[in-house]
Amino acid sequence: MKLDSVRAGHVEEDLALLFGEAQASALRARLDGLLTEHALQRDADKPPLEALSERDAVLITYGNTLSAAGEAPLDTLGAFLKEHVGDAVGIVHLLPIFPYSSDDGFSVVDYRTVNPELGDWSNVRALAEHYGLALDLVLNHCSRSHHWFHDFLADRPHAKDWFVEADPHEPALGLVTRPRSTPLLTPVDVSGRGRRWIWTTFSPDQVDLNFRNPEVLLAFAEILLMYMRQGARLLRLDAVAYVWKTLGTPCTSLPEVHAVVRILRALVDTAEPGTLLLTETNVPSAENLSYLGQGDEAHLVYQFSLPPLLLHALWRGDTSVLQVWLAELPEPPSGTAYLNFTASHDGVGLRPLEGLVDAAERDAMLADMRMRGGFVSPRRMPDGRESPYELNISYFSALAGDDGEDMQLARFLLTQTLALSLRGLPALYIHSLLGTPNDMHGVEQTGQLRAINRRRWDWGELSHLLGQPETVHSRCLRELTRRLNVRAGQAAFDPQAAQTVLDLGAELLGVLRTAADGRRVLCLFNFTGERRRIALDSLPSGVNDAEDLLGTRAVLRLGEELELEPYAAVWLPA
Repeated sequence: MKLDSVRAGHVEEDLALLFGEAQASALRARLDGLLTEHALQRDADKPPLEALSERDAVLITYGNTLSAAGEAPLDTLGAFLKEHVGDAVGIVHLLPIFPYSSDDGFSVVDYRTVNPELGDWSNVRALAEHYGLALDLVLNHCSRSHHWFHDFLADRPHAKDWFVEADPHEPALGLVTRPRSTPLLTPVDVSGRGRRWIWTTFSPDQVDLNFRNPEVLLAFAEILLMYMRQGARLLRLDAVAYVWKTLGTPCTSLPEVHAVVRILRALVDTAEPGTLLLTETNVPSAENLSYLGQGDEAHLVYQFSLPPLLLHALWRGDTSVLQVWLAELPEPPSGTAYLNFTASHDGVGLRPLEGLVDAAERDAMLADMRMRGGFVSPRRMPDGRESPYELNISYFSALAGDDGEDMQLARFLLTQTLALSLRGLPALYIHSLLGTPNDMHGVEQTGQLRAINRRRWDWGELSHLLGQPETVHSRCLRELTRRLNVRAGQAAFDPQAAQTVLDLGAELLGVLRTAADGRRVLCLFNFTGERRRIALDSLPSGVNDAEDLLGTRAVLRLGEELELEPYAAVWLPA
């Protein structure tokens, strides 16, 4: 197995951009060697992967979100999926499952083994027998406890160029885009070389790897191929925007970063066609979408603007900004798609609001989110000021109000149903599936603001709550899995099916999805707490009844109008 002639040519061009023409041919040959070794080790009977369809959705979870005494947490997760989720999702994204030293897994100590507190590779493969598996490739940085960094500190020759060093007095460092308020550089003592300053984009425990060294890229190429042999259907490239540093630039999303993504894409497409690359780039919308390239970079990019814009629209009862953003989304290149989500293990990113919502309005919304128990994490600006970077809150709690739990649940289900309705692949965080509120105990216990949305459930406690039909957890899980199953039967929700955003005024949102065979679903949403009417002649022709596919009874036909209940989310055949 090796890169075909076309891919090989493109990969060699990217390798030349990264490392110079003199090394490009030899490095491409080494990548071919990794592919050949992969082919010898992979399961020869592995069936080909099918294209994504309306039956696919992603569930995002930590491996230890659910735990039971005497049982590997990955097995507990498997039991939960079997009993409560079934075929409602097709892909399970396991957030980093490797030994780590901080950041809930994103400071990796060993990329090749499973954290024994979760289980082992056999537990992972057991999940992969029933679901497409998504794993993280944490490639911008590793833990200070990783043997790569120990070798660097010992000044062993093979490790000299594995990490990024810089002069702390370099003025150009002030141009670097910062996602955190912690220092960019961290001092360390290197044997025989004394005090050195190491680039640490995210925390002093997370040391940035030096992708100017081709051995770093080759190491991650090998790890990526190994994850696919363990059953990964989707690989998430964590914090990939930061992997290349050039002084005098913001050091994010540089041309070299895109070259790295294209090389990994070529490996994936060659080794296991149908496997997907997802780039995690929590940056303003246009920069984020650039990672689809010309259809030759990521297969999927997160819709990072969707979570804060949904909150903004419900906070205001006004969909104007959301509508404009949706209507102006470019057509994704062939073979690529958007990943539509509302919540994840991280907070709600605020940078994707840049250019969409002005700072004063953003800050007013954040003040209300603080009243609902949320926190705001800052980042350091070039002039030393701190700016809001991330809202830390459970998405369910973010939609609380003074009108009771039923209305909160209605608002929440609206957000989740809208994410299920949009063109692309939907992804639900497990705590959204469970309607988990803010975990203030977790924040107090860990001192980490992101813990507010990372509750670890005792399986006995959660199972008891899910067994009671009227708990919010049971209602949330039951209704969302039901809606996922309804979605799976509608060809109009294929990730590639066409999407048209309707102009229904500032209080409503309408999205028409059209399958390749012409079948259509009209998705309507009421972003207010009052009943709202829509004239039938303002809707696409063919909407001649009010039978909601979701069966919610949230829409009534009144002569020539449809009436939507407060916070209604409905799917109408069209």
